[in-house]
Amino acid sequence: MTSKELLYVEDALGHEQFFQSRCREVSQQLQDSDLKMCVEQISQKHRQIFSSLYGLLS
Repeated sequence: MTSKELLYVEDALGHEQFFQSRCREVSQQLQDSDLKMCVEQISQKHRQIFSSLYGLLS
């Protein structure tokens, strides 16, 4: 992996961590159970994307 590609993956990892944590924060504030479940699913998707990107570094 080139240094430029590595920087891209590191940047993407940071974005995915941010999106995941932000979704968790928002879901804790929601009252509507359907909307809360939707945001929690989005958070899980970002966790999966993070794991996939992290796997590229192995």
